[in-house]
Amino acid sequence: MQNQIFKLSEVKQITRLSSSTIYRLVQAGEFPKPIKLAAHASGWLESDIADWIQARQKARFDEKS
Repeated sequence: MQNQIFKLSEVKQITRLSSSTIYRLVQAGEFPKPIKLAAHASGWLESDIADWIQARQKARFDEKS
């Protein structure tokens, strides 16, 4: 699996969350932290976002059981 780095705009598109929601969840420890790429640039690892989505899906199924 290739581990791409997603910028905020791509993370927003994938998760359908707003920027403020993403950063609020990061602060609360409920969303992966971005990695620093440069002084004014950061991004998220593709695998971190995929794992977060998978955990959300699993939690949904656990609630139904």
